[in-house]
Amino acid sequence: MTKKTFKGSAMLNPVPSVLITSKNKEGKTNVFTVAWISTVCTNPPMITVGIKPERLSHQYIKDTREFVVNLPSKDMVKIVDFCGVRSGKNTDKIKECKLNLAPSTKIEPPYIDDCPISLECKVKNIMPLGSHDLFIAEVLAVHVEETLIDEKNKIHYEQANLICYSHGEYFGLSKNALGSFGYSVKKKKKSKNKKR
Repeated sequence: MTKKTFKGSAMLNPVPSVLITSKNKEGKTNVFTVAWISTVCTNPPMITVGIKPERLSHQYIKDTREFVVNLPSKDMVKIVDFCGVRSGKNTDKIKECKLNLAPSTKIEPPYIDDCPISLECKVKNIMPLGSHDLFIAEVLAVHVEETLIDEKNKIHYEQANLICYSHGEYFGLSKNALGSFGYSVKKKKKSKNKKR
């Protein structure tokens, strides 16, 4: 395999593409698109989000320390793009995109009911890094579309038609898994040959 070397760059791709809702102290709600987001801890459940200080939502979240991560489905990709390139400073993106909001259970900002999955988050720490500030937040509650949950209470993310972002382009995720956690070391079941 022949490779070309580039200078250090944020080339980690693909990444989730999400819509984040936040509310300022005056009660105004905004939505914007984020791709630089990650899970960092399971107990307590924590995520991180990288946000540029010049973004309107940066101020909303910094002031209230609350936000909701909404996972959009692929039929919302145009909305995802619009909310990433338009600013809430001069556009009411929620109204423009006809997004349906629902009240959160643990925090003030609402979640987007059109999205199959939403995570209510409370900021624990903000770290200035350079072009972006890193928001570290605890997930307090998660809303999941009931049709994605089976009788064993398993969430089928593959049925949510989620999207990702890879170097300037949006992609849908496949419904077919390449494997499952631990499959590479899982022992094969012994066949039971019953004598008759």
